[in-house]
Amino acid sequence: MEVLWSIMQVAFQILLGITSLLLTLLILLHKGRGGGLSDMFGGGVTSNLGASGVAERNLNRITVALGLLWFVSIVVLGLLTKFGVGA
Repeated sequence: MEVLWSIMQVAFQILLGITSLLLTLLILLHKGRGGGLSDMFGGGVTSNLGASGVAERNLNRITVALGLLWFVSIVVLGLLTKFGVGA
């Protein structure tokens, strides 16, 4: 039983790492709305290259779904740590 808890914990740690990296990349892909840090780093230049409404909506959906997966993996890791065997 202790081996199963360890395997689950490692699996969720890997999932957390992958989702963290992907979430960071997806957030950086979003179009800047202006007036924030995106203007400071050259995001103030308006460019409509590949920025359609459908693409932006899909990017939003994927980002929200990945954010929920990231949150669930954190909660599960916390529960595994708190109620794990030998805790």
